[in-house]
Amino acid sequence: MGPGFWPVTLGLAVLSVAAIVFWYVTPLQIIMPPVGAQPGKDIDDLLMFMLASGSALYIYVVGYIVYFMIAYRAKPEDGPDAIGVQVHDSTVIEFWWTLLPTVFVVLLSVLSVRIWYGIQVAQPANGLVVESIGHQWYFTFRYPQIHGEVKDEMHLPVGQPIVLNVASTDVIHSFWVPAFRLKADMVPGLINTIRFTPTTIGRYPIVCTEFCGTRHGMMSALVGEPNGTKNSGAQWLVVDSKADYEKWYHAQQVANANESDEIPTVSTGTVNLTGGVAAAGQTTFTAKCSACHAVGPFTQKIVGPGLKGVLHDPAHPKLVDGNPATPENVAKILQQGFKGDMGVMPNQAANGITDKDIANLVAYLNSLK
Repeated sequence: MGPGFWPVTLGLAVLSVAAIVFWYVTPLQIIMPPVGAQPGKDIDDLLMFMLASGSALYIYVVGYIVYFMIAYRAKPEDGPDAIGVQVHDSTVIEFWWTLLPTVFVVLLSVLSVRIWYGIQVAQPANGLVVESIGHQWYFTFRYPQIHGEVKDEMHLPVGQPIVLNVASTDVIHSFWVPAFRLKADMVPGLINTIRFTPTTIGRYPIVCTEFCGTRHGMMSALVGEPNGTKNSGAQWLVVDSKADYEKWYHAQQVANANESDEIPTVSTGTVNLTGGVAAAGQTTFTAKCSACHAVGPFTQKIVGPGLKGVLHDPAHPKLVDGNPATPENVAKILQQGFKGDMGVMPNQAANGITDKDIANLVAYLNSLK
């Protein structure tokens, strides 16, 4: 093995044990938020095992490389054709360097598949099925026996197994709650599912981790607008006590009693603008439009132009599609969408708005003078 091999091996063993102890006594909370759901604790345990075993393996591999570089380095008295020590057909060495990695990989696979099965396959008893839908650039949520979609916050009861189905209405998003250690891609036309159980009451930020357009970075509850105000995509997952969850749930049932359960689609024909309510349109604008449009002059662009006075601006008598700035033509763009030099304006299905929403939005825009 060369001079000093066993003392070096002993030294590497001491360093490896020290590394393992370091990872198991150092709390992960210094780099990650406290766990708020299962299997988050199991995922952290798996991560600790990987950090500890990986550090030990790294110390041995690098340590032996350095040792052999020194022990078998070329010496000044060696000739130009000198050949190093040749080791062939050592069945003992080959046995151990095959067995140990195999045992490690099998163990890691068993631990990983056990956690994966609980997240992706196992069906929890009495699980609450909830849906989250990604939009540019915010999330909405659907609950059994609550009409329509819930916005702003996702509420869940503590200790209740959850089956969360996620999808998207436009581009690929990603649903991530760092404290839960769980993430799922939100893909148009595809439903992905994750299963977990909230264990700690609190408010947890929801973050989109898939680049989804110019306002992707704002789909995080940890990010505010430059002026310090809450951004429209800042949404939270709130874990309530069972009593508080029931109170919130019934309040949402009342608030959404008249909402439609249908997924919005592109309507055909002309949208009826009669009865549009400006106040309701302002609420819809904040939720659906403020990510791309400011309530300011035409030149105050985010993605699209500012819309203050869009129907009353003599300097811009035409809309981006070249048609006159009339309520009917604004409704047409909201209904059918538009693609131009500034980018893509999603149609009403992609934006998740109904004909009534369009009427309200037009009424609100008409009130901005």
